[in-house]
Amino acid sequence: MILVTGATGQLGDALSRRLAGQGAAFIALARPQFDFRKPETITSAFAAAAPSLVINAAAYTAVDKAETDQEAARAGNHTGPLALAQLCAAASTPFIHVSTDYVFDGTKGAPYLESDPTCPTGVYGATKRDGEEAILATSARAIILRTAWVYSAHGKNFARTMLAAGRRAPELRVVADQRGTPTAAADLADAILAIAARLAATGWRPEYRGIFHATSQGETTWHGFASAIFTEAARHGYQPPPVHPIATADWPTPTRRPPDSRLDCGKLAEIFGVTLPEWRQTLPSIVTALLAQEG
Repeated sequence: MILVTGATGQLGDALSRRLAGQGAAFIALARPQFDFRKPETITSAFAAAAPSLVINAAAYTAVDKAETDQEAARAGNHTGPLALAQLCAAASTPFIHVSTDYVFDGTKGAPYLESDPTCPTGVYGATKRDGEEAILATSARAIILRTAWVYSAHGKNFARTMLAAGRRAPELRVVADQRGTPTAAADLADAILAIAARLAATGWRPEYRGIFHATSQGETTWHGFASAIFTEAARHGYQPPPVHPIATADWPTPTRRPPDSRLDCGKLAEIFGVTLPEWRQTLPSIVTALLAQEG
């Protein structure tokens, strides 16, 4: 039995769809049945599922709101995942936990390795970093996957926001000096389930424990991502507005974003034989689905 947390989020939804399609035995939970702010729900969910694998896709992801909602951010990204990891440790249950590129400040100037020092620039990144460290301080059979710029045809994300904004505004201004890699939730789900299949085939191995970077291949900027979204949408008759590149300084936010959060995913390929596709490959299907939802 696989326990998936955060079932209503982008990744949790993608995992549930994939697992259901495989006919796998799984339980996918979200609030209020599973809530990191209510420790009793963590314990009861774990006991009821008696899982052979836990995939934690639950998190506090409101980057800017975290600056003033620090207690909730810490529960969702640090103390809650730690409690789940401790349960997994006691049961010798493998634990796959999803983290973020925001643990870095983005000033390296090259793709980050798992071994690079972390330096988060805000509460969100700090709580995710603290969660990583707390999980690895337990004896849990933990696999931590750092990902970035996740989007899908489900939930709130950059692609949906751009398409909606393009319907309303005659022109858009999008930041062009932040670099990273858009990662489709479905591709990340496939990578996680490939790891799960490896665990089932080989059993637990010491080299599986630790942090791995897991994003799509390639890179772009938010402006480049927006432009690609509108190019795909135009194939369906969508009339995209002009998209003007701007600097981060022209779009201030409560939390400073990493200017370059590219992640080197070589370790994931080496240890698990898993490589996510190039980011543009999955974009057309997601844009098509988002437009279909508009009716």
